[in-house]
Amino acid sequence: MSKNAKIAAGGVAVGLILLIWLPWWVAFLIVVGVPVAAYLALDPSQRRRLRRVTRKELGR
Repeated sequence: MSKNAKIAAGGVAVGLILLIWLPWWVAFLIVVGVPVAAYLALDPSQRRRLRRVTRKELGR
């Protein structure tokens, strides 16, 4: 199993656990909020670079 596949499987497992233990809207806020917070934590130059890079190149 590749590293990305392990991360994806872990994310799905955490998402399912959150949906069971928390109301759906709280789980949705966590699932959406964490990536948004991580994006906003980047420097403006890093954001430009991230937007410029294609999806295939993100794993490099």
